[in-house]
Amino acid sequence: MKISICNELFEGWDIAQVFDYAAQLGFDGVELAPFTLGETASDISAAKRKRIRQAAEKAGIEIVGLHWLLVKPQGLYINHPDVNVRITTQNYLKELVDLCGDLGGKVLVHGSPQQRTVREEWDPAETRKRALETFRVCAEAAHSRDVFYCLEALTTVDTNFINTIDEALQMVDEIGHPNFQTMLDCRSIHASAKAELPRVLQAALETGKLKHVHLNDPNGRGPGFGDLQFTPLLKILHDAEYQGYISVEVFDFNPNPQTIAGRSIGYLHGILESIGASPNPAKLAVSQ
Repeated sequence: MKISICNELFEGWDIAQVFDYAAQLGFDGVELAPFTLGETASDISAAKRKRIRQAAEKAGIEIVGLHWLLVKPQGLYINHPDVNVRITTQNYLKELVDLCGDLGGKVLVHGSPQQRTVREEWDPAETRKRALETFRVCAEAAHSRDVFYCLEALTTVDTNFINTIDEALQMVDEIGHPNFQTMLDCRSIHASAKAELPRVLQAALETGKLKHVHLNDPNGRGPGFGDLQFTPLLKILHDAEYQGYISVEVFDFNPNPQTIAGRSIGYLHGILESIGASPNPAKLAVSQ
């Protein structure tokens, strides 16, 4: 079990600076939002991809993968009734899978609520079929680059399509592809399950289809910045011998990235030590 942090909170920072700072604090990896690297995936040249990967390697940081996949460009939609919109979206998602592979990442997290919400005039059953069509394309693309494409359940405030882990797992089962899996976002699942979050996590782990975890408080801040207790969640992951990343993702960037990153990693290291799951000794030595 390794700890990463999402890069979008480091607004205005050069990506190499993000890698260096994350390594200094003791993070094992950084999860990237593509829109922070370029307007579109095609804007991130082969040379730039190589420089990003080399900067991470130099810092001793793993590039975990990608999230916030469809923030840019405009007009993308996974389940739109217009076939041209869907094909454009599918082709762009294939570009993102290639970007992830080129950067050395292993996970793509599909959230992107505005590009999946079922509009009032759309038939829900048909809309679901269109989403399955898109995700089958993503699964095959992920297989070709040896990465995992992970469907994220989001809150009903964000979208009306795939709001629980059970719904995400049902779609994973329908796709039936080893490279199409799910992940758990603490903020989103807490919104639907609240006190049942540990049970939901345990059940998802038992399916063998959970490949990534986002750690955040329901208030949109980092772990340890609110009331959600993360010790039971990390203990469940530890006891299950979870081998993936736990990744700090925040939506409130206040007061600053240094405080958010520093306090989050310190809080998580403290929990891991308390449950007998000591952080990476080499990373911890650097952070101290």
